[in-house]
Amino acid sequence: MDAVLHALSIAGSMTWEITWALILGFALSAVVQAVIRKSTVVTLLGDDRPRTLAIAAGLGASSSSCSYAAVALARSLFRKGANFTAAMAFEIASTNLVVELGVILALLMGWEFTAAEFVGGPIMIVVLAVLFRLFLRDKLLRQAREQADRGLAGSMEGHAAMDMSVQREGSFARRLLSGEGFTSTSHVFVMEWAAILRDLVIGLLIAGAIAAWVPDSFWSTFFFEGHPLASKLWGPVIGPLVAIASFVCSIGNVPLAVVLWKGGISFGGVVSFIFADLLILPILNIYRKYYGAKMALFLLGTFYVATVIAGYIVEFTFGGLGLIPDQADAKLPTEGITWNYTTFLNIAFLFLAAALLIRFLRTGGRDMLRMMGGAPATNDDHHGHDDTHTQAPHSGNHQGHTNHG
Repeated sequence: MDAVLHALSIAGSMTWEITWALILGFALSAVVQAVIRKSTVVTLLGDDRPRTLAIAAGLGASSSSCSYAAVALARSLFRKGANFTAAMAFEIASTNLVVELGVILALLMGWEFTAAEFVGGPIMIVVLAVLFRLFLRDKLLRQAREQADRGLAGSMEGHAAMDMSVQREGSFARRLLSGEGFTSTSHVFVMEWAAILRDLVIGLLIAGAIAAWVPDSFWSTFFFEGHPLASKLWGPVIGPLVAIASFVCSIGNVPLAVVLWKGGISFGGVVSFIFADLLILPILNIYRKYYGAKMALFLLGTFYVATVIAGYIVEFTFGGLGLIPDQADAKLPTEGITWNYTTFLNIAFLFLAAALLIRFLRTGGRDMLRMMGGAPATNDDHHGHDDTHTQAPHSGNHQGHTNHG
């Protein structure tokens, strides 16, 4: 019982430490998503030119941070005519370049890890695009499209299909500051929380258990601590494999990354571990359903190589610039609730979250939650038909649109 309580105590302390930052990150993301319509995304992702991939990364960074929703949305974009490479770039950015991930990394691990995220993410996209150019054959791509058009269920199709953006015209500020803007922001905010909550809780519990129960000596041996070169070479290779086996994706893998960093994994190994959130076993199975077994294996291989290369480049670049923090300074939050700046920030942002939750519930939110799992897109959707909507009950002028597909 003492061991269990110790693990829960660590998990609880980490939760309290990052609560305000999570709310801030999701609120900022919700504001952006409230004014960017998903129906405009496909038209911008028609090829795999560098400019298109940069646009895909930017749009993805302002989109969902839930890995399952990102994977479902990428298939939807692909079916509607988006280039496959651009759709994958969008998917990577949706989970690895989002603002909330950067905020949590800075809070728990240091600003250097946030910088590494925003440097390594584009590198991973570039490497993946090169690998696709070299090895992705037209036959495999045709088979993947045929499988995608079958519309087999994976996970979070309903959430990925929802376009909760403001439908009225006008400037950014006018749309955002309207009543409809408040409603749209609340819808995106709560739905993003609902999508990520399971992985976040599991990640915190796993991190707490590993921190409490696995001795530091095990990690020191496993990550070759004390052998600088071996550690740097081993970290980016083993980091993604640990991620694949952990079953934790999205922001939920950051608490475990803290434990691994404290245990001795290299800086680049942490980056590769975080970037491998799209390779966990449940998502690999979804790739199989979406695109077929051959494409799932192709994505496993290319994504893995891209994460490893990104980890190496970040490791040696940041090391050369002297930007890798000292692992000896790494500490897990264990203080719990104390009257410090974290507590005051948590209280303030919890009030903000409560206000958005109330607005969400008063404007058809319960029906949206029931549609989260949703149904796969119809076979007609990839031809560009976006005029079918599911409207949840709501108040005010906001229309709770769900673009199936």
